[in-house]
Amino acid sequence: MAVRSDLRFIRLGEIVRLSDVPPMQTVLDYLRIEERSKGTKEGCNEGDCGACTVALGSLKNGKLVYEPVNACILLMAQLDGKELVTVDDLADGDTLHPVQQAIVDHHGSQCGFCTPGFVMALFTLYREGKHPTRQQIVDHIAGNLCRCTGYRPIVDAGVASIRGSPLDRWAANAAATEAMLNALADGDDYVGAYDNGFAAAPRSAETLLALVDQHRDAVIVAGATDVGLWITKQLRNIPKLIHISAVKELHEIYNRGDHISIGAAVTYAEAEQMLGGIDPDIAEVMHRIGSKQVRATGTIGGNIANGSPIGDMPPLLIALGSTLILQSKIGKRYMPLDAYFLSYGKQDRMVGELVWSINVPKLKDGEVFRAFKISKRFDQDISAVMVGMKFMLRERTIESARIAFGGMAGVPKRASGVEQALAGVSLDDPAAWSAAISSLDADFQPLSDMRASADYRMQVAGNLIYKALLELSGQPRTRVLDTRGAA
Repeated sequence: MAVRSDLRFIRLGEIVRLSDVPPMQTVLDYLRIEERSKGTKEGCNEGDCGACTVALGSLKNGKLVYEPVNACILLMAQLDGKELVTVDDLADGDTLHPVQQAIVDHHGSQCGFCTPGFVMALFTLYREGKHPTRQQIVDHIAGNLCRCTGYRPIVDAGVASIRGSPLDRWAANAAATEAMLNALADGDDYVGAYDNGFAAAPRSAETLLALVDQHRDAVIVAGATDVGLWITKQLRNIPKLIHISAVKELHEIYNRGDHISIGAAVTYAEAEQMLGGIDPDIAEVMHRIGSKQVRATGTIGGNIANGSPIGDMPPLLIALGSTLILQSKIGKRYMPLDAYFLSYGKQDRMVGELVWSINVPKLKDGEVFRAFKISKRFDQDISAVMVGMKFMLRERTIESARIAFGGMAGVPKRASGVEQALAGVSLDDPAAWSAAISSLDADFQPLSDMRASADYRMQVAGNLIYKALLELSGQPRTRVLDTRGAA
């Protein structure tokens, strides 16, 4: 495979080739400063408000798809081999795109600052060629905030314009776009030098591992939903960035029968259906991670690698008994996922090693699963408490339990005392449940912070275990699935 120094992506039907691209340059800065395309707005600059939403076109399983992403935390190297579409591109001369026209017709804009982001989010839904329900439209724009128009007219515009097969320039030019994307997928590794640093997006696993071994001070990037904030909010200087998302092997997700194998670059959007099939609670938690924009780029591997104590996926994956695979030039190393998290900010990953994949077991006969996310907002919020619970039942007795919490310690952590105390407990003995749950006092000493107090976390943690046991004992499975309303 060859190494090239120019970044290549599709823009307005043409292949753009850029050299000397700063490693930390965001797509938003490129659009507004370099290209002078100012329709895309800067709002929060941290991937929360959606004002900067653009669409990325790529081939997935041979199909051309367009996904909404936050340009403010998307780094330029992530464009390599893809198509970039912005709000400035949609109108055909004086003729507005159907989504834009619907926004006008339904009075979906006032100050207009958020409007470009809403238009692009709805554009990606329009491109799916489906006939979504009103609630599905609401879900799709959950990552876009508006504080003057209100959401009803915006949703009305979506209902009016998204009615099945798309009829726009992107539909007419689909074959040509697919041909260009295939041409860009030439297997060459992108390594763009800049000053004393570089941004690399290798396409081969061998090149990736060699780069990581050679540049041990480089920051590894998957979706940049966290690293992007290091740049825009913490103002860190990161001269060397190695992006893993172009390595095909790391995008593979397989159903192995008794488990699911997930590559480190698999996004939440790509894994949502398969992982959600394990249990409805997993599907609901994944639906609430970030927004459509975040789930389109954020990865499960990245969520594990950065070791955050409030990451939503690790507690679920630990409770299921997942195995983590680490890879370096030397070879692979396997470990139980819960053994990876050592202490706050410290993980069991050696220099030159990468989180490579994770094996997630499916539920066996007799096993049941429950998961709950507690946060101040229903959509797009960080957990105050996150819990995943797996129980092995023999008739009306708990044979064993695996319970893992996020937000309760400096790392995602199992409630080992509660697990031991629940072994052998009857589902018909609530007093024994309460006695077992009291072991939480020895398992955790949570902190108080802006999301929740320590006392609140402890009380909620116990209540969530009790709720799960109530359901296992025969009470209806109840969830707050829709606080978003009809808009």
